[in-house]
Amino acid sequence: MEGLALVAALGAVAILAIVILSVLRRGISGLNADFFTHVQAPFGATGSGIANALVGSLILVVIATLIAVPLGILSAIYVSEFANAWAAGAVRLALDVLNGLPSIVLGIFVYSLIVLRYGQSGLAGSFALSIVMLPLVARSTQEVLALVPSSLREASYAVGATRWRSIIGVVLPTAVGGILTGTTLAIARAAGETAPLLFTSSLVANQVTWDPRQPLQSIPLSIFQLSESPDPADHARAWAAAFVLIMFVLVTSLTARLVLIRYRRKLGHER
Repeated sequence: MEGLALVAALGAVAILAIVILSVLRRGISGLNADFFTHVQAPFGATGSGIANALVGSLILVVIATLIAVPLGILSAIYVSEFANAWAAGAVRLALDVLNGLPSIVLGIFVYSLIVLRYGQSGLAGSFALSIVMLPLVARSTQEVLALVPSSLREASYAVGATRWRSIIGVVLPTAVGGILTGTTLAIARAAGETAPLLFTSSLVANQVTWDPRQPLQSIPLSIFQLSESPDPADHARAWAAAFVLIMFVLVTSLTARLVLIRYRRKLGHER
């Protein structure tokens, strides 16, 4: 059984390696300095890049994270620490249903709620992505909070700490690894979403903008647009953008791991 488990693990790693190498092989011709410093030009134009998409994706994901992570953690704290059995079950069911909704449905919802009244913008796109992220952050946080031993809470109460003080000072630091992992997965999913952005932030200009009140280009949207081009050079740029997106997810995951390791060492020294 140990051998079978090892083979399965190596198979999972091999699939990831095949995907990365395949995308890199198809997109390596589009990776150059202009690709990162120039904006996306009309189909067939020379010197086209994804500078505006890089900036747009960064802004969209950061704003979505600032919305989804606090709401997800607070809702998980409520379910794990304060809610009765009926309320906790209802919230878990709602989050599971929300997690299972197709992202295009969320895009249509935000379109009817915000875009029809105020027009497309980066804020509307970020709100749609935050809805995608919220159930992932909340459910992963709930699971790790449930694994925190009750003895830690009881020890905190025994020394006179209030309930909120115990949660902030004892429960959350113990569960920070799982929370960080869930947040990283949510960021990775949001960074690769295209459907919600088609309805909320796709009527973009070919220029770099940092204003989230304007529609923002994004890497997934660039991949979609470039893949529709009849020009093989644009297809190579689409594969190159896909490789950049994969590297973003990889760097985000590694950064989260390094921060977690450093935090655990610091926490161990303080104890």
